[in-house]
Amino acid sequence: MLNRKTRGAGSAIAAIAIAMSVLLSACTSGSGGGGGLLGGGATEASEKPTIPAPAITIVPAEGTNRVRPDKNVVVTAQGGALEEVLVESSGEPVEGEFDAARTKWTSKQPLRPSTTYTVSAKATGEGGPTTATSEFTTLKPKTELAVIDVTPGIKGETVGVGMPIMVTFSQAVTNKAAVEAALKVDAEKPSEGAWRWISDRLVIYRPAKFWPAHQKVTFTADLTGVRGGADMYGTKAFTHTIKIGARMVSTVNTKTHMMVVKKDGKTVQTMKISAGKATTREYTTTSGVHLTMSRHNPETMISPGKKEGDPGYYKEIVNHAVRISNSGEYVHSAPWSVGSQGRANVSHGCINAHPNQAKWYYDNFQRGDIVTIVGTDRELEWNNGWGFWQMSYAKWKRGSALKEQPADTADTTATTVS
Repeated sequence: MLNRKTRGAGSAIAAIAIAMSVLLSACTSGSGGGGGLLGGGATEASEKPTIPAPAITIVPAEGTNRVRPDKNVVVTAQGGALEEVLVESSGEPVEGEFDAARTKWTSKQPLRPSTTYTVSAKATGEGGPTTATSEFTTLKPKTELAVIDVTPGIKGETVGVGMPIMVTFSQAVTNKAAVEAALKVDAEKPSEGAWRWISDRLVIYRPAKFWPAHQKVTFTADLTGVRGGADMYGTKAFTHTIKIGARMVSTVNTKTHMMVVKKDGKTVQTMKISAGKATTREYTTTSGVHLTMSRHNPETMISPGKKEGDPGYYKEIVNHAVRISNSGEYVHSAPWSVGSQGRANVSHGCINAHPNQAKWYYDNFQRGDIVTIVGTDRELEWNNGWGFWQMSYAKWKRGSALKEQPADTADTTATTVS
């Protein structure tokens, strides 16, 4: 039997529960999150994540020893841009450059061997600025590369417009491209030119055309830190200044037996001469562009490959001799052939001249002056003495280690002299 009193109490409790449910629904947010009157306060906005400062990386790393001087110092930044980079040793900075985004800095010059360097860098970004430092030491070379001779190199000397620059190194160079890239020629009157390697220790510079007269040319070999071969580096730079004088050009015609000397385009001497008698190749004067190489007074001339008593042997002492090749050719005084000078070739290959005119030439020539000889069938070899102008410039350039040169269609054409 149902108890009415109890039933009434249950109805009252149910009514209260419904009322509380309505009240809770009215106070709770639509997001479904906890809160309301029974769940505490509303959820606050999420905090933004922290942005880190830029990260800087330095190569070589801190404390690295025996760093190769020819390797670059590289500084990079992640999460920002590099504001400044300083690489130095004893207050001397190392040159470098940034990439377009300034996220990378790279050194542009070799480092000094056996030297400690410090690196300091600063970068900025959304996470704020940051700095980094490093210290490293370059290696000590097992072998040092240096310039031991430059021709022309006589103190106070003035040379001719045909003069090459001949550089001899202390060691055999195997990394020729790197060494050649460190060689610079700066002229007051700039002109095109190129290096050609003659051997592992000798490289020669020649302009495309004769040097413009009356100027100074500065040769620099910035070998500091340059790797010339295995365990071999340059440790210092070398600089030498060359003075180019007047344009002295001599033209010898063995058929007319005449020699004409021009200075800066003006004829200053006309000489009757006698050239090689050409009974053998040995006694034939070479045709082509010669350079004056040295002076000798007196000079003893001995027949090559012969000894006293052999047919054709001679030993003569001559005065005022100017060498123009390595095959025994000179312009020199020859009083014994004055009667033949101007009309016949009677020498062993040299250019015989009257004693007075030979002395004038001896006194007035400069090393590197041009002597162009025509009229014989024996061509001067490009490597006979300083016969470098016998090689076309296009072919000469192919002796450079820096890049391949285009094929030359006129390799055997000698330089034209005007």
